[in-house]
Amino acid sequence: MPLERLNFLGLRNLAALDMRPAPGINLVTGANGSGKTSLLEGVHMLGMARSFRTQKLKHAITHDADAVTLHGRLAGDPPVSLGVRRARDAAELEIRLDGERGIRVARLAETLPLQLINPDAFRLLEGAPAARREFLDWGVFHVKHEFFEAWRRVRRALKHRNALLRHDRIDLRSMRVWEQELAHWSEQLDLLRSGYMAQFAKAFEATLHELLPLSGLSLRYYRGWDKQRGLLDVLENGRDTDRQMGFTQQGPQRADLRLRIGKRAAVEELSRGQQKLVVSALKLAQGRLLEELTGRTCVYLIDDLAAELDVSHRRIFCHWLARLHCQVFITGVERDALANAWQSETDVAMFHVEHGRLLTE
Repeated sequence: MPLERLNFLGLRNLAALDMRPAPGINLVTGANGSGKTSLLEGVHMLGMARSFRTQKLKHAITHDADAVTLHGRLAGDPPVSLGVRRARDAAELEIRLDGERGIRVARLAETLPLQLINPDAFRLLEGAPAARREFLDWGVFHVKHEFFEAWRRVRRALKHRNALLRHDRIDLRSMRVWEQELAHWSEQLDLLRSGYMAQFAKAFEATLHELLPLSGLSLRYYRGWDKQRGLLDVLENGRDTDRQMGFTQQGPQRADLRLRIGKRAAVEELSRGQQKLVVSALKLAQGRLLEELTGRTCVYLIDDLAAELDVSHRRIFCHWLARLHCQVFITGVERDALANAWQSETDVAMFHVEHGRLLTE
């Protein structure tokens, strides 16, 4: 469901915002520092309860405000309202869904699926495995209802095993209990991840072929431990080395996606522009698969679309976005660089941010 209304108050350099975005393509232009990215940040906080610009939400509060308050309304019958508030002196975030308080972040994320493409998205190729695990788990979470429970139990068991590893003397009985728990739920988590990857790989291949045909590019899922052995065996035999390190070295917390061209990491072979297209193909493929498997669409947040993409690839990328029939918020400095990338039949809503104020064109 697309967002049909946005109200932001106290967010960085944005003035009080009341926006009625289009259900399709929304282009937001403005000079550097005008507040374009802050608008995307607000939508991201509304759906994820966290910012992509800072780890501490209080840093997103404008200097003369006591809190940042974000409200959105999703189109539907009936419409769905959601809200996030973070007071400067509060310890926790307040989340509401249709007026109900005490909402978990997982439920908020399920209600408003978001995909972010910004300069940090390059971490999918060049960064640590954690970014790729988060990307993978986003997809599994939104199409496999049993994922969250398995993921939660894995984290709990892993936390307890790591705590036992750091004790002066290991309580072997407790260790075996938590290793069995960790192994059981890790196997379940791996089945969900690998099942999703079998479907996602096809969607990614088709999407990438449209954006940037690359011969020899492969995408593989690594589960985090030896594929020939059960995790319980790995944990039992690795206790001594894990104890020396102070943490569990193998398991689903080490899962990764590996993109290669031949035998080399893709990031070592691709130009910066090619990397952006590969990352874009990964994100677009997830949205495509979400719609195919569930009938739901996600909202795309794209910061500075024109950066590192030439005109022809920009148009191909925009063509794919239009085909997804989802809601998109795109920022950029130059109006023409964004507006001219769309085919004539595509409905595009234009907005302009000037000194923190949003104007409709």
